[in-house]
Amino acid sequence: MNASSFQTDIAIIGHLAKDLIEIDGKVTEALGGGVYYGALAGSQMGLKIAIITHLKKSDFQFLDTFEEKGIQIFVTRTKESSGIRNIYSSKNFETRKYTPLGFAGAFHISEIPEIDVKYFVIGAIVAGEIELELFKYLASKYPNNLCVDIQGFIRVRSNKKLFYKDLSEHNKREILSKTNVLKADQTELKILTNQPEIKEGAIILKSYGPKEILITHERGISLLSDDEYITFPWKNNSFLGRTGRGDTAFMSYLGSRITKSPRDSLKFSAALTSLKLESAGAFSLPINLVNDLIKREYSN
Repeated sequence: MNASSFQTDIAIIGHLAKDLIEIDGKVTEALGGGVYYGALAGSQMGLKIAIITHLKKSDFQFLDTFEEKGIQIFVTRTKESSGIRNIYSSKNFETRKYTPLGFAGAFHISEIPEIDVKYFVIGAIVAGEIELELFKYLASKYPNNLCVDIQGFIRVRSNKKLFYKDLSEHNKREILSKTNVLKADQTELKILTNQPEIKEGAIILKSYGPKEILITHERGISLLSDDEYITFPWKNNSFLGRTGRGDTAFMSYLGSRITKSPRDSLKFSAALTSLKLESAGAFSLPINLVNDLIKREYSN
């Protein structure tokens, strides 16, 4: 699907992943990545969404899910599709192991369409999707609304393993200084700052330049903005939908942030993501259930 130029609320670039989810030895197949969890959650919120992704030709069938939701698709055919095996124990969904299943290659400047957006999101799943040259191009193209999920720069593939690796000081400054809204989880925060405390780690990251720092963690979701530090807890009853938590939280925050304050947007994200955590797959519930949960659990 192509267009010379168009307007949309949020565009997300990243690999659409063919994942395996393993819980206590039981394995299921699932789509994944920020373009999956984020785009579908955004669409459910009534936002206009575009995705820029890579896929093996035989996997183009998976794009039907996006077309059915009216999501604009820009896809480049690659030799293989990306994927990750996510391994959990039901006793502790916060800690997981990873195994890479495939890599669909780096994006290139020629693949970036002309899009007028409120937010442009780098939602890569592993390092190597967005190289520094492309990042600089995107930062120059979207200087006031570039948003980054930092996992796409510090989760590294090597020798059939996935692991976190801190950025060099130069690259850290290069990336964070040009980011408007930064998203990380508690593991990534510690890798980047060597600080186990969420607020203190967020303060360190904010010193590099992002206007807003969004952190997901086992207790809930936190935000450090120019004005305040805020935390809202999760209110879920199970963790069967743990995979995709960060992507869903990031998109629901940004989608709400288009019209609402940081505090109200964080509250909305906490509620929507709590509901997503209770079932596998992308968020697909009516938004009135999110508002009901806000009134019931977050009114104070």
